[in-house]
Order: sequence, then structure tokens, then C-alpha cells
Amino acid sequence: MDVSLLIRQRLDELGLEQRDLAAAAQVTESYISQLLARKKAPPAPGRTEIYERIGRVLKLPRGELSSLAELQRQEELRKKVTEPHRPLFNECRELILRKSAPARQKELRRIFEKEPFGELERFVTQKLLDVARCGPTDIFNLSTKDCVSLLEMIDSWDIDLKTFGMEVVQRGRLKRFEFSEQKTPEPVGLAPGLAQFLKDASLSGDATEAEIEFLKALKFKGKQPSSIYYYRELQNLRDPLHFPSAG
Repeated sequence: MDVSLLIRQRLDELGLEQRDLAAAAQVTESYISQLLARKKAPPAPGRTEIYERIGRVLKLPRGELSSLAELQRQEELRKKVTEPHRPLFNECRELILRKSAPARQKELRRIFEKEPFGELERFVTQKLLDVARCGPTDIFNLSTKDCVSLLEMIDSWDIDLKTFGMEVVQRGRLKRFEFSEQKTPEPVGLAPGLAQFLKDASLSGDATEAEIEFLKALKFKGKQPSSIYYYRELQNLRDPLHFPSAG
């Protein structure tokens, strides 16, 4: 059972309407409707009081709804990082390739099509969407319409396949992105899983220096963890439930 199903079940049992729940939770009826229709993901329990408010009006044991929400979010995260990536929306891929440097389009298409939404395609797509939106963008939770809309803001782009340096032209303005991994050697003894995690921008792209230092400090005997382990450890580090504020 998930959060939406439990809420709908209790509304039916108590004879309540969505508007009653919205008023008690201090949110709009539209928000409740989207939540119950699974068009909106349940919010993180540690960042909102909505579960406590909903739990009271639905007469659920305290903490039951937030615990279920956390389990649901963890399961969705597990699927996201362990299941093979699906091919990028065809419209987005074609738009990206069409706006790439003409001399490199054939080679890029071959690389993109070799693996569904592989490392290079994720890297390029993430960078183009970040430029279009002028900030970090979650490429895994964009609709086809949103993806195409953002990519339309890009005039053209090119990439050096040896250094992964990129040039992106947006509304006539050229932006260059250089990556200095080749100039800065990796620390001696860096765990293979951590090295892979840091290399994959879809996993570590928004990690801060302090968070990376924390992950580097983790030590293991015997078996070595994978990149997925470090991604989960990063999420645990950020979860306010695991590190409550003092006071």
C-alpha cells in the first residue's frame, strides 16, 4: 500500500471529501487531487507537517503516514538508481543531436544509440538543461514537453569528446564549460565505487565539497561498496530525520 491508496481508503471509510482533507492539511484541493492521482510525488516527511495534519483528520496512528511515505520514497529511489536507464524521449534526443556541431552529429548519434540514455547522453542532456534553466535540473523527472521546451532555448552546442569540454550557444551568447579532471590527479587509494560515483554526474552532480569529503572518509574492510551505495549514503547524509537539528 502506498500513501495515495491509504489516504483514499481512509477518506472512503470516514465519508470525507478531498476538500475536507485539503482544509485540514492547509493545502489546496488541487494539491490533494494531484497527490491522490499520483501526479505529484509525496513530499519528504522531514520537510513538511502535512502528514501529521492528514493523519489527524484521517484518525491514523501518529507517524504511520510519514513512515509509509519515507518507505515509498526510498523504494522509488532504489528503482531509479538500480534499474537500467530508459532511452531518452526521442523528441529530446533528436533535438539535441540536431543542435550539435554538424561535423560531430554522426559520431554522437552512434554513441547515443549504443546504450539507452548512456553516460555521454545523460551528461550532455544534463548540461544543456542546466544552461537553459540557469540552474540544476532533474533530468529524470522532466516530461517530454518540458524537456523539449527547455532545449528549444539552446541555439547550438559542441563537445570535445576527449576532455568533455563543452561550448553552448544560448540566445546568441556563447558559454564554455571546461573540466579539469585530467589536470588534477585522483587521490591515492580512492575507492573504485567512489571514483565511479564522482565520475557519474547523474549521481554526484550536486554533491558539495563537504559532502564529498565525508564520503571519502568512509572506510571499509573486505568488500568495497558500489557507486549506488555512495549515492544512497549522500541521501542519508542530507535527510533531516537522520541528523535532527539541536534543541
